[in-house]
Amino acid sequence: MVLSSVPRLLRTAGKDIKGKKVTLSGFGNVAWGAATKALELGAKVVAISGPDGVCEIPEGITPEMIDYMLDMRASNRNKVEDMATKFPEKAKFTAGKKAWSVPCDIALPCAFQNELSEDDAKELKANGCWCCCEVSNMGCQPGAIHYFQKNGVLFAPGKAVNAGGVATSGLEMTQNAAHLSWSAKEVDDKLHWIMENIHEQCVKFGTQPDGTIDYVKGANIAGFMKVAQAMLEQGVI
Repeated sequence: MVLSSVPRLLRTAGKDIKGKKVTLSGFGNVAWGAATKALELGAKVVAISGPDGVCEIPEGITPEMIDYMLDMRASNRNKVEDMATKFPEKAKFTAGKKAWSVPCDIALPCAFQNELSEDDAKELKANGCWCCCEVSNMGCQPGAIHYFQKNGVLFAPGKAVNAGGVATSGLEMTQNAAHLSWSAKEVDDKLHWIMENIHEQCVKFGTQPDGTIDYVKGANIAGFMKVAQAMLEQGVI
């Protein structure tokens, strides 16, 4: 569910994820999930990066390559170069570079906190990127976020985009507490409903006078309102 909110963001902006070029960082669980979902939605993942550099995949990542990401993670080598070694005709490795150096439409930080700097944001914008969504927790530095917002790049914070992970844990706890066993489809339907609601709240509280949507502001206010409402209902205030 790491990418379930991105299509909603794009639809609201009058765009579609199908056929769009995506770059993402990392090759762990979060990046694997993002690549899997991006491919499922019709996007084209053209680069993944690691501590050692970036693998550019001009024709887009394949299901076999996504499966291999699990082997890369399990190896503990922490080298994205292994992808190019495994698929030399499909991936090109460049040492010392980030995924943000590869031209794309959509950037997805999936690795670690504060990984995307203001300079990275400028490079992305120069390379044609018009959307960045934090799939990892707080993947962008404040300077990068401000740059995106001031330069017309759609930006959504991890507290909204990556809420599906927390929601999944909540649904698991609900099943355990109530001795329930939902099917995969039931869980997926519930998660889609949760993410749809989160997006609606971000739009509700983040829409600006000029019609643009500040998803950071929207997510922050929505989170505050949820806590405040819970405190009121419990009689705390």
